[in-house]
Amino acid sequence: MNRFGSAMKIASASVAAAIVCVALPITTATAAESPPRWAYPENNRSYKPPADDGNLVRVPDSTAGYTWTQLRDRFSAPVWHPGDHGPLPDIVASGRKPDVFACGFCHRADGPGGPENADLAGLPKSYIVQQMADYKNGARGTAAPGRSPPNLMIGLSKPMTDAEVQAAAAYFSDLKPRKRITVVESDTAPKSYIAGVLWAAAEDNEREPLGERIVEIPDELQRFESRDPRSTFTAYVPVGSLAKGEALVTKGGPGKTVACAPCHGADLKGLGPLPSIAGRSPSYMFRQLYDFKHGARAGEWSPLMAQVVSNLDQEDMLAIVAYLASLHP
Repeated sequence: MNRFGSAMKIASASVAAAIVCVALPITTATAAESPPRWAYPENNRSYKPPADDGNLVRVPDSTAGYTWTQLRDRFSAPVWHPGDHGPLPDIVASGRKPDVFACGFCHRADGPGGPENADLAGLPKSYIVQQMADYKNGARGTAAPGRSPPNLMIGLSKPMTDAEVQAAAAYFSDLKPRKRITVVESDTAPKSYIAGVLWAAAEDNEREPLGERIVEIPDELQRFESRDPRSTFTAYVPVGSLAKGEALVTKGGPGKTVACAPCHGADLKGLGPLPSIAGRSPSYMFRQLYDFKHGARAGEWSPLMAQVVSNLDQEDMLAIVAYLASLHP
């Protein structure tokens, strides 16, 4: 895209932001409300991941092999499928000891991350740079301060140099996101437990009532734990969520919210400096809406989003992210 096209997109996003700011009054969130556990799982420190027996771990369609010790080295991003992406910058591949972990360790070599963190593939470079600045200056936090993924980002943002941030942002913004989440409407879901920092299905195949929550679990836990970027997920959502979410996303609602397209693009795949919201983790997206509403995100564009979500309750936000996750990124 040429500079004129980029400027027009940014201008369009800015106009849309101004319109929304005028259209929606802010409703203060109730202080008694607590972050829902299904979206904000606490670290399960008693969880025991696979032990390192010295053998190489393998994943489908890859000739690579790593031990579990290598796969848990935060200064190394496993490269399972080198044909899926270009060479990793040093900051993505190995970080910088002693304080800056490899970006590709948590977010994987080509950026998909998982339910516990952001899918970085294809986000605007300027957006990634801004989020790192917000982490660094305290503008971006979390409504659940005890969770390790956001605290990790806050901590490592401080020693990262501008050059490292620019290199990581340029790399991830050039990648193409993949469809990796299947959304299933259901009254029940597999019984689940917290495997470290994310939900996983119990091995006995037992099911339980879903209720008003989303259960987003890896289809193969060990494959996800081996940091394979091609890992897939299933997200179980309440029956009726997709239709309700589509109505809120595409039309807003009387006194509720406004359509997402004016700011995030007609296809919801981003507009100018604003990110794509299609096909991304519903658990992650719910946390962002909740954090905006409760003031945990206060960086650039956050005042706009705070107004967009101010009148939404948790069921509304659940429906919105369920619908968005069902789309192709």
